[in-house]
Amino acid sequence: MTLRQIEPKQRGFLIVNSHPDGAAHTVHRMWEGIEARTDGRRPTALILGHSAGYGLATLVAGLRRHGIRGIGVAFEAADNGRRTATAGWYRTAATARLAADHGHDFRFVNTDAFSADAKTHVLDLLEEHYGPVDHLIYSLAAPRRTDPATGTVHHSVIKPLGAAYEAPALDFSADDPKVTRFRIEPGTEEETRATVAVMGGDDWDLWVRALAARRLLADGFTTAALTYVGSEVTAPVYRHGTIGAAKEHLERTAHDLNASPLLKEKDGRAFTVVAGAAVTQASSAIPSIALYTAFLRTVLGADGFRSTAEQAVDLWDQLEGRSPLVLDEAGRIRLDGWELDGAVQDRVRDLWSDPERGLETARAGADWFMTQVRELYGWGIDGVAYDRPAAPDIAWPTPR
Repeated sequence: MTLRQIEPKQRGFLIVNSHPDGAAHTVHRMWEGIEARTDGRRPTALILGHSAGYGLATLVAGLRRHGIRGIGVAFEAADNGRRTATAGWYRTAATARLAADHGHDFRFVNTDAFSADAKTHVLDLLEEHYGPVDHLIYSLAAPRRTDPATGTVHHSVIKPLGAAYEAPALDFSADDPKVTRFRIEPGTEEETRATVAVMGGDDWDLWVRALAARRLLADGFTTAALTYVGSEVTAPVYRHGTIGAAKEHLERTAHDLNASPLLKEKDGRAFTVVAGAAVTQASSAIPSIALYTAFLRTVLGADGFRSTAEQAVDLWDQLEGRSPLVLDEAGRIRLDGWELDGAVQDRVRDLWSDPERGLETARAGADWFMTQVRELYGWGIDGVAYDRPAAPDIAWPTPR
């Protein structure tokens, strides 16, 4: 295993390399922060998009709290000698070590989950090692998707619909964050359709149907796709934009799956899960989300802002029947009540109304946001020896 000195390569929110020890540390910290409790059954789970954000939190919480067995799927790049592996690669390796050390039977597949070959391979593994699936967690976020039926490559965009969107945003190009302004022109119908094809429910539906065709849906099967609603502050670029159109399609897919014979004959359920705000690789790419999240963190403080792991624990407890389902009128599981509380949003709107003044109040929140972004790639973490050479060429985990 070759050692080399690794330095962060960063410009604003863009970080193009990762630190293996730092990325592993974030997984260990998440693991230790979740109360271990595996006194019940050990359900079989398939987690699509397990290496980052809510997918990672759902994987770690499922292992730690419910002793899940099964398969995680992600699409990550290895170290190539010039650039480190992706942070998700290193997080997967760390999670696999923790799972094995604690006696959990879980496998990890590195593949494009959108492809037909990936579905065949993963379902072969399920048939060979686990049998029918109790839970399918769908947490894929990607910039593009190739339609397996037509070969068409669709690209997602983050744009408003109907009118241009002008709003404040955080600029981290200098030493101190400042407020900048940006304008995004509205998305076209073609861009909206492409975004729906990538981020909507088509692939989720294909996975459920593929499992059903191989008789891999367990009795009482549950599938959940992660989504976000968010504040009216960010609605023009998110919930009312191209991404929002994709999320609405995801929710319609849940309705259609619930009505399908595939789930009915298994007494199955399909949900979309509305999570709260989080600093993830996907969210940091959305204009204005950084400033909004900095304001939200300022209003809520460290104790009120719920981590992805805390929300994932709530989700598993609801899916496994250890706590009641928290559903809205549309049948969505809601994990975001802490974010959308009326008093909280009133205070966020006040900061947003004069963002320059708001940033002065929320300076610590902005610094926290950038710290969180760096931690996504394994940087800026206490206890990691960044001044020493590290081993970036870590192997993808294989079952012990």
